This record gives sequence, structure tokens and C-alpha cells, in this order.
Amino acid sequence: MKLIAGVDIGNSTTEVCIAAIKDDNTLEFLSSSLTATTGVKGTVDNVTGVINGLTEALKKIDKNISDLSLIRINEAAPVVCGAAMETITETVITGSTMIGHNPSTPGGVGLGVGEIIHIKDLPDAAKKKSYIVVIPKEIGYEEASRIINMSFENDIDVKAAIVQNDEAVLINNRLKKTIPIVDEVRQIEKIPLGVVAAVEVAPEGKSISTLSNPYGIATIFDLTPEETKYVIPISKSLIGKKSAVVIKTPKGQVKERIIPAGNLLIIGSTMSSKVSVDSGAEAIMESVEEVGTIDDVEGEKNTNVGNMIKNLKSKMSSITGQKIDKVKIKDIFAVDTTVPVKVEGGLAGETSMEKAVVLAAMVKTNALPMIEIAEKLQRELGVFVKIAGVEAVMAALGALTTPGTKLPLAILDIGGGSTDAAVIDEKGIVKSIHMAGAGELVTMLIDSELGLNDRYLSEEIKKNPIGKVESLFHIRMENREIKFFAKPLNPRFYGRIVILKENDMIPIFKEDLTMEKIIYVRRQAKYKVFVKNAFRALTKIAPGNNLRQIPNVVLVGGSALDFEIPEMILTELSNYKIIAGRGNIRKVEGPRNAVATGLVMSYLG
Repeated sequence: MKLIAGVDIGNSTTEVCIAAIKDDNTLEFLSSSLTATTGVKGTVDNVTGVINGLTEALKKIDKNISDLSLIRINEAAPVVCGAAMETITETVITGSTMIGHNPSTPGGVGLGVGEIIHIKDLPDAAKKKSYIVVIPKEIGYEEASRIINMSFENDIDVKAAIVQNDEAVLINNRLKKTIPIVDEVRQIEKIPLGVVAAVEVAPEGKSISTLSNPYGIATIFDLTPEETKYVIPISKSLIGKKSAVVIKTPKGQVKERIIPAGNLLIIGSTMSSKVSVDSGAEAIMESVEEVGTIDDVEGEKNTNVGNMIKNLKSKMSSITGQKIDKVKIKDIFAVDTTVPVKVEGGLAGETSMEKAVVLAAMVKTNALPMIEIAEKLQRELGVFVKIAGVEAVMAALGALTTPGTKLPLAILDIGGGSTDAAVIDEKGIVKSIHMAGAGELVTMLIDSELGLNDRYLSEEIKKNPIGKVESLFHIRMENREIKFFAKPLNPRFYGRIVILKENDMIPIFKEDLTMEKIIYVRRQAKYKVFVKNAFRALTKIAPGNNLRQIPNVVLVGGSALDFEIPEMILTELSNYKIIAGRGNIRKVEGPRNAVATGLVMSYLG
């Protein structure tokens, strides 16, 4: 009897399966492990993670690495994701500032238009003008309200106020007249004095309506049609805000800078296709299908997509040690999305949601990195290491250990960076495909569309349901159920949306996000990536490219554990009368360990 190990190096995790080959040439599965992948998949940095996984799995059966006769590893192709944005016009307002501010407690209500004046100059202001008063942090709310009330009495027309401290409500409560007040403006010293501005605070429960409308801004500042075109990014960035300030340019000058998205050149073995990123994800994917087998993808120089493609190849070149011209893109997957783009001239980090195309690109290198991994493992462990097979084929073999499956059988292995699919017919012939786009792309979409700029938080939103803390003793979950607690919750969670991770709660401290929006973005991201890519992969491996020729699909890999994905894919595949569900590898592993198990099984042919 001898011990062999199957090792699946994934983008996020490394899985190990240990089995014994008996004297009668039969297999006995003994143990398994799941550890974090070290380094980028398909590089020598993976060796540490492989050793960790082997050590953990062998420890469960009181064995050491020296007891192994053979280690079989998968062909691990690196997969990386990058984003290329559609053409965006950035508006730079010369010599001015714009505040698309949204403090949690603005004061007053309404729209005020006037000339900006410092509060210390207000008592001496002319009576024939309307003013917006700027109140720096050294002027407290009592002093500020006293000066403004005195101005009212002296017929000085104060229309609104911009405050540096968090004191809008305190000032408003002491005024004899209600005016819109925006506070928490950190860089108040950058606001130019003596120019015209507009301040708007929405009524309770509503959002601003005038300053979020380009024609509303045009009306206030008497803009020409040409000038109105340039304030569109400003108005878009203010949609949904409770309050805002827009300050007119002293000279009315604007600068326009176009950032081209650029063209993609998709090079196939028999034909090539050029497609503009501006045309969107659907047009890009049509070109991908038209080309067929992809040999490489290039991006137009000095464009967003050109820089993205260049960066991906440069990154893989430095990681693998190969020349950049030897690094080829094997597949791309495009998804339409929106991303927050910073509006130039803002003082509070204002962003405008702009259309974008996110691309997942699978970078293909030669066999050298995998050979280096095998050689380094062999040197360090003293055990023979063999590069044993394509991931999708190995996953299909492992999936056959799921109870209730039979041939013909298709598998979907949805990982962090790629989606693999394979089908085994009644004769045992396997057809497989390896495609870009999976879990990491979904995380990227959630992060960009919710404007979080926090990949960890976006990953947790992807993997877990959410709820809202409605009191210190109960939460309302996203399925509308109410969960009660015997002990009070952390007070900082009160009124917050929280991620329900096992027995823990992770608060989301972003004021403008609702539970409904988070759920919608999360599900749409999963549908656009997991479901669409699953159909793309299965169609390519189906007999005659006809999905109805596939009777059974087993979902394997980490993403098959997701609380939404299997049901989403099952629902869509049911339209083709296909039975689909999570795998249960060797009756004990669930959807995990399919590739590692298949690597061991393939040893016996």
C-alpha cells in the first residue's frame, strides 16, 4: 500500500486529498484539507500553501510528508481581473469649488442663492444683495446664530450658511428665520468669497431636486446650453443627496478632458476582431464569440483598456519571469457596471456614477511556472511531484463521487478567478473549458457599484446575507424575518445595516446605502458573472453547443457553497430541463475537493 496526494492550487484556496493505493490496485480515501493559497496561482509562491495543506491533511491520519509516494498537482493557470472604464468627460471648473456634501444632519430646509461672505464681514454687508455666509470652526454655533439673527434685524438678506463644524441643527434652532445650512465642510478655507453660490437642503425624507438637475443649476447661474453640458457630472454626483452646495465659476470657464476607453483587439487562431470598449460588454462578448479560440488580446495604446491589458501582462511577466511578449490572454469576460468617478473641483470627495466595462482576463503563460512549482516541491519534500491534469477534467472525475450522479455528466467549477466546465459522456470522454470571470469579479462589481472602496467588506457582502438592526434586541433580516436577542447588541450597530456572518455581525458604515440597494447590487453582480458565465461555459462544451443535450450539472468549488448562486443557476438551467445542484464529493466534502479528488482518481486511469 502506498500513499498519494492530489493537490488543487486555486486562486484563493489550496485543497488536498490523501488516498491509499491498496495492493489490489483500488483506492481508499483517507483525509483532506483546505488551506489558503500563498502567492498568485500558478507561481512558485504556491509551494508554501501546498506544504501547509499536505501537512494538515497528513496530520489527520498520523502520517508525515515523508510517507507519501507521489504528489499530483493540477495545471494552475493564473487568472487576473482588471477594470477598463468607458469614455468619461471630467469637468474642471476653473478657479472654483463645488461641494456635493451630504452630512447626516444638515440644518433648515429649502434653496438659497447668494454671494458668499465670511461671517465676520456680515455685519457690514450691503443690504441690496443676498448672501450665503461661511462659518469656520472657530465661530461657535451661539455666536454664529447671534450674528445671523442680527443681520436679519438689519435687513441683510442671509439666504443660507456653510458651516465647518457639525453644528447646522444647533444654529438652525436659534435662528428667527429658517434657511438651508450645510455643515461638516472640512476644507471650508478653500471656498472662494465674493462669488455666487447655491445651497439646498431637502425636506425630511426627501433628496434635493434643484441642484441635482443640470437645468436647475443652469437656471440659478444663468448658464448657456454649452455651459450646461459641462455641469452634468456635478448634478449627477448630487442625485440622492440630502444637501448640496454649488459655487459658480468666477470666469465661467471650463476645461474638458476626455479619457478614452479605447479598443480591444481580440486575436483568434483564424480571425481577429476589433471592438470599442465604449460599445459595452455585450458587443465585446459578441466579438469574443465571433473569434472563437483566442490566441491573445491587445488593447489600444494610451487608453484605459490599453493600460489595463499592459498592466496585466506586465504583472504576470514579473511574477513568472517570462518575457512580456510570451504572456498571452486566453480569455476575457466583460460585464457592464457603474463606477464612482471623482468630480473635479469638489471639496468633499464628490463622485459621479459613470458607466464602465469591467473585464476579467485569463492570462496564459507557458508551462514553465508549473514545472518550477513541481521541481521546488520535489526538492523541498523529497517526494516525486507530477503535473497531472487540467482542472476541469479532474473536477469532473471528482464530481462522479457525488451520490445520485451518472454519465453523461457536466460540472461547473466556479472559483475565485475562473469558471471551469467539463462534460463526460457515456464512453468516459471528457470535453472541458477554462474561462475567465468568477468570484473575484463579483467582488469587484459589488465594491464599485456600492462605492465602498473596501474589498474585504465587498467580499463579505458577496458571501453573506444582510440585515438591519432595528433595536438593541432585534434585527430584521433581508428575507423580512425578525430575529430577537436575549442580550443587547452593540449600541454602535443600532440603525445600521449589518452583514450576518455566521455568529458575527459586520456593520456597514455608509449612510447612503439601503438594504434593498445592497441586495439588488449583490444579486445582479452574481447573475451577470456566475449565471451568464455558467451558460457561456456549458454551451461551449455541450454536444452540438446545445444546452439541452446536457442532462445533469454538478456544481463544485468554493462558490458552490454560496447561499444564492446554486439556486440562481438551478433556476436558469431548469428552463432547459437540466438537473443541477451542489456536489457532495466522496459523500463527505460537499462541493469542495473535486479537483484534488479527481487528481487522485486519475492515477488509476
